[in-house]
Amino acid sequence: MAVPVDVSAMVSPAKVGYTVKEAWARVPEPLTKEEMEAHKQAILQALKAQNAALVAHYYVAPELQDLAIESGGCVGDSLEMARIGREHPATTLIVAGVRFMGETAKILSPDKRVLMPDLEANCSLDLGCPPQAFSAFCDAHPDRTVVVYANTGAEVKARADWVVTSSIALEIVTFLHQQGKKILWGPDRHLGNYIQKETGADMLMWQGSCTVHNEFKAQELLDLKQQYPAAKVLVHPESNAEVIALADVVGSTSRLIQAVGELDATTYIVATDQGILHAMRQKAPHKTFIAAPTAGESATCKSCAFCPWMAMNDLVGVRRCLEAGSGEIFLDEELAAAAAQPIDRMLAFAAAYKKHIRASGDLSKDMQLFAKVGAA
Repeated sequence: MAVPVDVSAMVSPAKVGYTVKEAWARVPEPLTKEEMEAHKQAILQALKAQNAALVAHYYVAPELQDLAIESGGCVGDSLEMARIGREHPATTLIVAGVRFMGETAKILSPDKRVLMPDLEANCSLDLGCPPQAFSAFCDAHPDRTVVVYANTGAEVKARADWVVTSSIALEIVTFLHQQGKKILWGPDRHLGNYIQKETGADMLMWQGSCTVHNEFKAQELLDLKQQYPAAKVLVHPESNAEVIALADVVGSTSRLIQAVGELDATTYIVATDQGILHAMRQKAPHKTFIAAPTAGESATCKSCAFCPWMAMNDLVGVRRCLEAGSGEIFLDEELAAAAAQPIDRMLAFAAAYKKHIRASGDLSKDMQLFAKVGAA
């Protein structure tokens, strides 16, 4: 069990809690093709000159994803970004994503300079889990193992026993459950409820949700399935239970991308941020991808699954980072060290699990075997 942390004594710079509407107002104007090419060439030169790497999330704009790959950086979900950022030989990391991703990169690579196109690109889950309130919630339930989703700030991570991403959460919670641990989970209640249902663990939930995934509508998804009866439905577990129940595949961003290459369907309905469609089309260019509905019949936008904070990232911001050194992440050393412990525990578990287990399709059986060979 983690030692309680006084987060009020060691906090990162204040985060601005923009509403969704305010966040959309900060999204940069689209660039012309000529402007994009000019910024791209300047960024490529600066990345090389500064020994810097661009690390991008699957939800940011396609041109940022493509540039990250072209320049020798990476595109990934939050777990992949955490691992690759730490292992990359670059001395500067440009993190195209949201604030907690930049903080995580700094936590795992304290000797590297970490820059972001816009430090105010936050996350509704992070903003909805204030550190002091969450710490008080933990203190009220000292008998529980604290497991927090990666979509949280450094202070909340520092209060946790484990940090998990959606790609490893089921395995870690199953492992803890088999050890007889009771879980205090935060912040996404939908992901927590999904894990609780799948594992049978005793879980007490912080009541947060993702502003994007919370908007998918089950009835409209059913109607869409009737239009495309052969389509497979891919759902991120941050969605509500009614939407998850309609899925053919439930999983992390990386798992959903993997699924389009594994399944033989030619059409997919995708319930997560539409930024993922770029990677899916690259992986399976001969297949059709349809964004799942986030609104009812009378809405002007039927499928509006875009994170406005992710959309704050653009080529201009990346270039500004490199040329002006703007958007740097700074963390209190004691806070970063405390937050690193549960992240390192997750990464060690993930590495050990991958080494020892070939998934049988029976998670409980896998965990029983894993317990015998030793865990993180």
